Amino acid sequence: MKLLVKALSTLALMLAIGGSALAQEYVKGEVIKVDAKQKKVTIKHEPLTNLDMPAMTMVFVVAEQSMLDKVKTGQPIEFTADRVNGRITVTDIK
Repeated sequence: MKLLVKALSTLALMLAIGGSALAQEYVKGEVIKVDAKQKKVTIKHEPLTNLDMPAMTMVFVVAEQSMLDKVKTGQPIEFTADRVNGRITVTDIK
């Protein structure tokens, strides 16, 4: 019985953690600068609620170099960002 309770508790914790990652919403922003050499993009963005960050302009690294092919300076975008290896990273761009 203890094993079943432990297994269900572990499953509930995994779902809670996984659910927050799946619930990540796209945020609107505007591309200010693209730095392909450094694999970075500067974005003026709305609040990033998943990171508890207010609206601002900041430099992000991108998860994949190919994301930079989708954007250009002045372009409005929708994107997701998260902490990856301790760095705030753009994880997807629409």
